Amino acid sequence: MNDGDVSKQIQQMVRFIRQEAEEKANEISVSAEEEFNIEKLQIVEAERRKIKQEYERKAKQVEIRKKIEYSMQLNASRIKVLQGQEELVNSIKESARKELQRLGTDKRGYKNLVKALVVQSLVRLREPSVLLRCREVDRKLVETIIDEAKREYAEKFNVPPPKIVIDSVYLPPPPPANGDEFAHLPY
Repeated sequence: MNDGDVSKQIQQMVRFIRQEAEEKANEISVSAEEEFNIEKLQIVEAERRKIKQEYERKAKQVEIRKKIEYSMQLNASRIKVLQGQEELVNSIKESARKELQRLGTDKRGYKNLVKALVVQSLVRLREPSVLLRCREVDRKLVETIIDEAKREYAEKFNVPPPKIVIDSVYLPPPPPANGDEFAHLPY
Protein backbone atom coordinates (compact mmCIF):
# COMPACT_ATOMS: atom_id res chain seq x y z
CA MET A 1 0.00 0.00 0.00
CA ASN A 2 1.30 3.25 -0.87
CA ASP A 3 0.93 6.55 0.79
CA GLY A 4 -1.95 7.65 -1.46
CA ASP A 5 -3.97 4.53 -0.67
CA VAL A 6 -3.31 4.94 3.01
CA SER A 7 -4.30 8.55 2.83
CA LYS A 8 -7.52 7.60 0.98
CA GLN A 9 -8.33 4.96 3.53
CA ILE A 10 -7.70 7.37 6.40
CA GLN A 11 -9.91 9.93 4.73
CA GLN A 12 -12.60 7.31 4.22
CA MET A 13 -12.38 6.33 7.88
CA VAL A 14 -12.51 9.99 8.94
CA ARG A 15 -15.65 10.48 6.81
CA PHE A 16 -17.19 7.34 8.27
CA ILE A 17 -16.39 8.46 11.85
CA ARG A 18 -17.67 11.94 11.09
CA GLN A 19 -20.87 10.55 9.60
CA GLU A 20 -21.35 8.28 12.61
CA ALA A 21 -20.71 11.25 14.94
CA GLU A 22 -23.20 13.44 13.04
CA GLU A 23 -25.82 10.68 13.14
CA LYS A 24 -25.19 10.18 16.85
CA ALA A 25 -25.37 13.97 17.39
CA ASN A 26 -28.66 14.08 15.45
CA GLU A 27 -30.03 11.19 17.51
CA ILE A 28 -29.04 12.94 20.73
CA SER A 29 -30.50 16.22 19.48
CA VAL A 30 -33.81 14.56 18.46
CA SER A 31 -33.98 12.66 21.78
CA ALA A 32 -33.24 15.85 23.73
CA GLU A 33 -35.88 17.71 21.68
CA GLU A 34 -38.45 14.97 22.44
CA GLU A 35 -37.62 15.01 26.14
CA PHE A 36 -37.77 18.81 26.14
CA ASN A 37 -41.21 18.76 24.42
CA ILE A 38 -42.54 16.11 26.81
CA GLU A 39 -41.25 18.02 29.85
CA LYS A 40 -42.60 21.28 28.40
CA LEU A 41 -46.05 19.70 27.80
CA GLN A 42 -46.12 18.34 31.36
CA ILE A 43 -45.18 21.73 32.80
CA VAL A 44 -47.70 23.54 30.56
CA GLU A 45 -50.44 21.04 31.50
CA ALA A 46 -49.65 21.37 35.21
CA GLU A 47 -49.75 25.17 34.98
CA ARG A 48 -52.97 24.99 32.94
CA ARG A 49 -54.58 22.87 35.69
CA LYS A 50 -53.37 25.36 38.33
CA ILE A 51 -54.80 28.26 36.34
CA LYS A 52 -58.09 26.39 35.82
CA GLN A 53 -58.33 25.59 39.54
CA GLU A 54 -57.55 29.21 40.42
CA TYR A 55 -60.15 30.40 37.91
CA GLU A 56 -62.77 28.00 39.35
CA ARG A 57 -61.94 29.14 42.89
CA LYS A 58 -62.28 32.80 41.91
CA ALA A 59 -65.49 32.06 39.96
CA LYS A 60 -66.94 30.42 43.10
CA GLN A 61 -65.91 33.44 45.18
CA VAL A 62 -67.59 35.76 42.67
CA GLU A 63 -70.72 33.59 42.72
CA ILE A 64 -70.77 33.61 46.53
CA ARG A 65 -70.32 37.38 46.56
CA LYS A 66 -73.17 37.75 44.07
CA LYS A 67 -75.43 35.56 46.23
CA ILE A 68 -74.49 37.53 49.35
CA GLU A 69 -75.11 40.83 47.56
CA TYR A 70 -78.43 39.58 46.18
CA SER A 71 -79.44 38.38 49.63
CA MET A 72 -78.49 41.72 51.17
CA GLN A 73 -80.45 43.61 48.51
CA LEU A 74 -83.42 41.30 48.98
CA ASN A 75 -83.30 41.82 52.75
CA ALA A 76 -82.99 45.57 52.29
CA SER A 77 -86.03 45.61 50.01
CA ARG A 78 -87.96 43.44 52.47
CA ILE A 79 -87.08 45.83 55.26
CA LYS A 80 -88.27 48.75 53.12
CA VAL A 81 -91.54 46.94 52.42
CA LEU A 82 -91.99 46.13 56.10
CA GLN A 83 -91.21 49.72 57.07
CA GLY A 84 -93.70 50.93 54.47
CA GLN A 85 -96.31 48.53 55.80
CA GLU A 86 -95.62 49.63 59.36
CA GLU A 87 -95.93 53.30 58.38
CA LEU A 88 -99.18 52.53 56.57
CA VAL A 89 -100.59 50.57 59.50
CA ASN A 90 -99.58 53.36 61.90
CA SER A 91 -101.21 55.99 59.69
CA ILE A 92 -104.36 53.86 59.42
CA LYS A 93 -104.41 53.38 63.19
CA GLU A 94 -103.94 57.12 63.71
CA SER A 95 -106.69 58.05 61.26
CA ALA A 96 -108.98 55.38 62.81
CA ARG A 97 -108.24 56.81 66.26
CA LYS A 98 -109.09 60.32 65.06
CA GLU A 99 -112.20 59.08 63.28
CA LEU A 100 -113.36 57.19 66.39
CA GLN A 101 -112.79 60.29 68.51
CA ARG A 102 -114.77 62.31 66.01
CA LEU A 103 -117.52 59.66 65.95
CA GLY A 104 -117.63 59.78 69.76
CA THR A 105 -118.96 63.33 69.48
CA ASP A 106 -121.24 62.62 66.47
CA LYS A 107 -124.25 60.75 67.93
CA ARG A 108 -125.73 59.75 64.57
CA GLY A 109 -122.38 58.58 63.15
CA TYR A 110 -121.61 56.64 66.34
CA LYS A 111 -125.02 54.99 66.22
CA ASN A 112 -124.41 53.91 62.60
CA LEU A 113 -120.95 52.59 63.55
CA VAL A 114 -122.31 50.50 66.45
CA LYS A 115 -125.08 49.12 64.23
CA ALA A 116 -122.55 48.26 61.49
CA LEU A 117 -120.33 46.52 64.06
CA VAL A 118 -123.25 44.45 65.37
CA VAL A 119 -124.23 43.44 61.80
CA GLN A 120 -120.61 42.57 61.02
CA SER A 121 -120.44 40.42 64.15
CA LEU A 122 -123.60 38.59 63.15
CA VAL A 123 -122.20 38.00 59.67
CA ARG A 124 -118.96 36.58 61.09
CA LEU A 125 -120.72 34.35 63.61
CA ARG A 126 -123.73 33.23 61.52
CA GLU A 127 -125.42 31.81 64.58
CA PRO A 128 -129.18 31.75 65.36
CA SER A 129 -128.54 32.97 68.91
CA VAL A 130 -125.87 35.47 70.00
CA LEU A 131 -124.72 36.92 73.33
CA LEU A 132 -123.71 40.55 72.73
CA ARG A 133 -121.29 42.31 75.04
CA CYS A 134 -120.88 46.10 74.92
CA ARG A 135 -119.66 48.94 77.08
CA GLU A 136 -121.99 49.97 79.87
CA VAL A 137 -122.26 53.50 78.46
CA ASP A 138 -123.38 52.05 75.09
CA ARG A 139 -126.06 49.70 76.41
CA LYS A 140 -129.01 52.04 75.72
CA LEU A 141 -127.68 52.80 72.24
CA VAL A 142 -127.24 49.06 71.50
CA GLU A 143 -130.78 48.38 72.69
CA THR A 144 -132.09 50.99 70.21
CA ILE A 145 -130.24 49.59 67.18
CA ILE A 146 -130.47 45.86 67.90
CA ASP A 147 -133.74 45.27 66.04
CA GLU A 148 -132.53 47.23 63.03
CA ALA A 149 -129.22 45.26 62.99
CA LYS A 150 -131.07 41.90 63.19
CA ARG A 151 -133.36 42.94 60.34
CA GLU A 152 -130.43 44.11 58.17
CA TYR A 153 -128.56 40.84 58.77
CA ALA A 154 -131.66 38.73 58.04
CA GLU A 155 -132.35 40.58 54.78
CA LYS A 156 -128.73 40.35 53.68
CA PHE A 157 -128.52 36.55 54.10
CA ASN A 158 -132.22 35.68 53.67
CA VAL A 159 -132.34 33.95 57.06
CA PRO A 160 -134.58 34.42 60.09
CA PRO A 161 -133.36 37.17 62.44
CA PRO A 162 -131.08 35.82 65.16
CA LYS A 163 -131.92 36.04 68.86
CA ILE A 164 -129.58 38.60 70.49
CA VAL A 165 -129.16 38.82 74.26
CA ILE A 166 -127.20 41.73 75.71
CA ASP A 167 -124.67 40.43 78.26
CA SER A 168 -124.67 41.84 81.78
CA VAL A 169 -120.84 41.77 81.79
CA TYR A 170 -119.57 44.95 80.19
CA LEU A 171 -116.53 45.84 78.15
CA PRO A 172 -114.04 48.39 79.60
CA PRO A 173 -115.20 52.01 79.87
CA PRO A 174 -114.35 54.52 77.15
CA PRO A 175 -110.90 56.12 77.12
CA PRO A 176 -110.30 59.59 78.55
CA ALA A 177 -111.30 62.56 76.43
CA ASN A 178 -107.71 63.32 75.33
CA GLY A 179 -107.43 59.83 73.73
CA ASP A 180 -104.06 58.94 75.28
CA GLU A 181 -105.40 55.67 76.63
CA PHE A 182 -106.76 54.67 73.22
CA ALA A 183 -103.34 53.88 71.83
CA HIS A 184 -102.75 51.40 74.67
CA LEU A 185 -105.92 49.34 74.22
CA PRO A 186 -105.32 45.67 73.30
CA TYR A 187 -106.14 44.76 69.68
